[in-house]
Formats: sequence, structure tokens, C-alpha cells
Amino acid sequence: MSSGPSRASGRESGRERILGRVRRALADVPASEQPGHHPVTRDYAAQHGERTHAATIDLLAENLADYRARVHRTEAAGLPALLARLLSERGASQVVVPPSLPDGWLASAPVRLVRDSPALTTRELDSIDSVVTGCALAVAETGTVVLDAGPDQGSRRITLVPDHHLCVVRTDDQVVSSVPQALRRLAPARPLTWISGPSATSDIELERVEGVHGPRTLEVILVAGDPREP
Repeated sequence: MSSGPSRASGRESGRERILGRVRRALADVPASEQPGHHPVTRDYAAQHGERTHAATIDLLAENLADYRARVHRTEAAGLPALLARLLSERGASQVVVPPSLPDGWLASAPVRLVRDSPALTTRELDSIDSVVTGCALAVAETGTVVLDAGPDQGSRRITLVPDHHLCVVRTDDQVVSSVPQALRRLAPARPLTWISGPSATSDIELERVEGVHGPRTLEVILVAGDPREP
């Protein structure tokens, strides 16, 4: 019975030791000093090497596939047919979509659309087969898709609960080479979700397990042209 308080006391003393070190490190800092008074030099490379835009898209596709995402390419006009085929192959009957996903994207898909809304319960969301979204950006060097809860992306939870995520990336204007380039274009106040492949972790025997913290299957569609145009 006495082990509980002693463990709590140990945690508290560890916390105090860490805070004590922080206080000692800040002891000679004037109270009026602010973080902005000492700008951090950010002279690291904006990207690794020079490449054409087409080569950057190829690199993105290669790294996405390396992370076990399924990569597809299409022209804007072919996007609805591709989405319909991928959802049909998946056997999806219910698909959750953001409020402002372009209507034409799933016009030919034989599925029931569920619009993202606060009223959508976790149980209802767990019964959904797939989710279709756009994205904010994609980073070629890391094979990462970034969502920021924009109108064509919806709330973070719709891209975490369903087991299958179809994410559309506009290659003309949404692909950057590196993380530094992405950070310059993303709004830090928005809820950013960085996705590199399907959700995965390892169990105690280091066996890869997918689908624990998000979709088990991630499919990324690289679209040339602007699929938002009617």
C-alpha cells in the first residue's frame, strides 16, 4: 500500500529536478528579454539538389510508394472515373467526404456519401468504408501529404477513423520539394496533419502492424491540371 505514494513522490522529485535545471539555465536571462530578440539563423538547404518540377513529382511518387502508399496518376478529367474505379475495387459502399469536396469528383461513384459534420458520431464514422479528401501540400523528399482541415479536407477525425483514405494531390501547385518549403506555405495556426504512408507501428516483437493510429490503406492520386474546375 505504501508503494503508491513513494512512486508519486519519485515522479514529483524527477519533475522538480528537471524544472530546477531549467530555472538555473534561465537565471541570467533578463526578465525583459523575449525569444524574438535572438533570431535563429536558418541557413540550411531549402532542398537537396536541383530538379525539375516533373522530377520532383516523380520523387514524390517514389517516396510515397516506399512508405507503402498506393500511388495513381491521372489528368484532371480522368479523376472521377479513377475514384469510382478505386472505390469499386475496394468494395466501398459508404464514403465520408469533407463539406466542400468538389461534387464532380464522386459523381460517377456508386456509393452513399456522408458529409463530415460535428453531428457525425465516432460509431457512425467507424462504419464508413472510405474517406476521400484533397490536401494542403505534398512534400516530395519525404513522401508526405499534409492536411490542414481545409474545405476539401474536413476535420482530422475523418482521415483517422476510416480504414481507407483516398487523397487527391494537385501536382501543378501542391507539390513542394522539401519540408522547409512546405513550412513557408503552411499556416502554423491551422491543425496540420503530416501523413507519410498508411498508419503503422511495431509490436513487441518488432512486427509491423498497420491501421492502429489511422487508415490501414492510403491511396494518393497525383492529378495533373486543376480538378476543381467544372
